[in-house]
Amino acid sequence: MEKVAGLDTFRVISERVGRFNVQGKTFLIPEMNRIGCHLLAGVFRGFGINSKVMETYEGLDLGKEFTSGKECFPCVVTLGDILLFMKKERERLGNRFDPENYMYFMPESDGPCRFGMYNKYHRIILDSFPGLDRVKIASLSSEDAYSLDGLIPKEKMQNFRKAAYLSVVVGDIIDRLLWRIRPYEREEGEADKFINEAMERVTESFSKNSSEKNLSIILDNLVEIVKQGKEIIDPNIPKKPLIGVIGEIYVRTHVKSNQDTIRTLEKYGAEAINASIAEWVNYTAYDQVRLAKIALRLNLKRFQLKEIKESILRYLKYNLTLFYQYMQQRKVYKMVRNYIDIEEDHKIGHLEKVLKKDNTFSFEVGTEACLSISSALEYGRRGYNGIVNIFPFTCMPSNLTSAITKPLMAKLNTPYIDISYDGSFQPGREAALRTFMYQAYQHFKTHGKP
Repeated sequence: MEKVAGLDTFRVISERVGRFNVQGKTFLIPEMNRIGCHLLAGVFRGFGINSKVMETYEGLDLGKEFTSGKECFPCVVTLGDILLFMKKERERLGNRFDPENYMYFMPESDGPCRFGMYNKYHRIILDSFPGLDRVKIASLSSEDAYSLDGLIPKEKMQNFRKAAYLSVVVGDIIDRLLWRIRPYEREEGEADKFINEAMERVTESFSKNSSEKNLSIILDNLVEIVKQGKEIIDPNIPKKPLIGVIGEIYVRTHVKSNQDTIRTLEKYGAEAINASIAEWVNYTAYDQVRLAKIALRLNLKRFQLKEIKESILRYLKYNLTLFYQYMQQRKVYKMVRNYIDIEEDHKIGHLEKVLKKDNTFSFEVGTEACLSISSALEYGRRGYNGIVNIFPFTCMPSNLTSAITKPLMAKLNTPYIDISYDGSFQPGREAALRTFMYQAYQHFKTHGKP
């Protein structure tokens, strides 16, 4: 790819990164959580939007070529994904290649996490290639709990949001089904094959049924998958140590970025459970409720009537959003737990109480550290046999998590390990995980599985 002179950075970011109507575009989703991303793409297709999940990690060398090494690792991976996709599309289509036909999806978060800068940096790099300045970057933000304003027509927004949130929950459950059955499968590879087929079935179901107000067909498909998946378990295989996985959301869920850590843990005798994607989505809504309450108290003290009204409306809006999400999540988990004992998800308010109990950390600080520290404490107190913290090398929130969580787990006598990733293969990493699993097995022999 030949580079050209860049444009004015601030103008470019304001004009070609934001909330754009995705109708009529090929909507490109970078893979993070594999199953959840494909289900979300199915939701977009259900609403008439040509959406696809890009091939991932094959463009890592391209990502590294246009980064300095100081960026957060997910930024490098996703940059490589979009650059490789565009390169292949140009080669495939030749003169018919039109960058304006594509829209790249890269959400963001507020706060000190560098995730908030990915789409800005990607914009600068895309603009350095001929024609790719015409590829717009569609973004949503945690500042408003990932509101869809601007991306989806208003008349479709409510139904789309319901289907999209359901896709997140269903993706989490299919992941948890995999982690529940794979350590106990009758034949090696049977669980992976089954889950891959299940992902395709449910993705198709979302494509066909997402625009319908009644999403029960999707849930019926999910229940059938859970019933079939349970049959893969060999009841003669004894129970294994239970490991809780926490950390930075991208690397802990992107299998290639974390070099399939959960499979490595299973190789050495674990049953592992990763933190969910819905946990983060619920957290962003919960945090907006929390901030609205703070603003309301402040405005009441100042007796600012206009601001009081705005705070109340904001509080009600996000409280209703959170209530709906919890209701849907509880409903779906209850359905599948009638057939298999997968782990339920955390409620964010409970996680905040866990931190407040001993003044361990504060939601005022923000970032994923709030969720990771509280989840680790919850797992440890419930008797999990070990905790793994997975994160990008140099990740600030995850290093903060490590500094606080490691001594807390030592007090609970719960094995704990930090595993960071930057795309390199470290010869001692698997040995460290093997040693950790030895400690987890000793904990399991002493305390049993929770």
